[in-house]
Amino acid sequence: MTGTVHKAPPTGAAPPVRPPRTPRTPRLARSLTPWLFLAVPLALLITFTYAPVANMIAYSFTDWDGVSPQLHYTGAENYVELVTRPELFQVFFVSGYYLAASVVQIAAALYFATVLSFNVRFRNFFKGVLFFPYLINGVAIGFVFLYFFQDGGTLDSLLSLLGIHSDRAWLGTPTSANTSLAGVSVWRYTGLNFVLFLGAIQSIPGELYEAAELDGANRWHQFRYIIAPGIRPVLSLTVILSISGSLSAFEVPFIMTGGATGTETFVIQTVKLAFQFNKTGLASAAAVVLLLIILGVTWVQRRLVPDDRVDLV
Repeated sequence: MTGTVHKAPPTGAAPPVRPPRTPRTPRLARSLTPWLFLAVPLALLITFTYAPVANMIAYSFTDWDGVSPQLHYTGAENYVELVTRPELFQVFFVSGYYLAASVVQIAAALYFATVLSFNVRFRNFFKGVLFFPYLINGVAIGFVFLYFFQDGGTLDSLLSLLGIHSDRAWLGTPTSANTSLAGVSVWRYTGLNFVLFLGAIQSIPGELYEAAELDGANRWHQFRYIIAPGIRPVLSLTVILSISGSLSAFEVPFIMTGGATGTETFVIQTVKLAFQFNKTGLASAAAVVLLLIILGVTWVQRRLVPDDRVDLV
């Protein structure tokens, strides 16, 4: 009869030491500790973000006026009204001005971030100047530029000092008003994109610039082959933020024109539907449509420009 032969340990040898088994209670405590820290942020996120979004989606299928305690389910009637009434979607043409302005602000922010990432005199001063407009409240910006663009205001005074006399009403026609408002958005948000680009550029190892200079690369070559590939994820992020911001512009046009003179944006129209015409159900449907459009644009952008890991070293 055969069997397994167990060799006895040599005389005087110590038995193998087994690591002590971790008790179940400490292991459970370690697994629950991260959730204890996340409990309060998750509760706040659900309470003030996801719960209101769920309520908004529910209201979009009703005829609620925002005041009465009673509301009636109307199905997809609000969404049908949005599609069948062209004037409700014509306001998206106004977003084209802000999309064009976002291209200008991204280009300007990328240029200044590239220049100020090298050794330039007073570069800290210029960094503060560029980022300062983003720190100002949007309502204050609206009132300041409302006086800036009014007849005989700051802009007309500056032009008269240069010998240019203009009787143009800067906020009097749809084209000039939307162009002026888009210019305000460029002035305000260039600083945010500038800081994002500057942080991405400064995260690139300095050895790459030194090696490029030894190989005879000039500033343009450094930008093309080092900076541009290195900031691609941040550039993708700024494009998404610019598109969503262009579609949801509200503060500055609402303060300066109130949506008059053909400057009404989709968000201003939604606010008027809810609080001026008491059509909260229709306004909720419009907000859901805007959310879906932004999510769709973001998805398409991420599919066209995937966020690949950048490895320059």
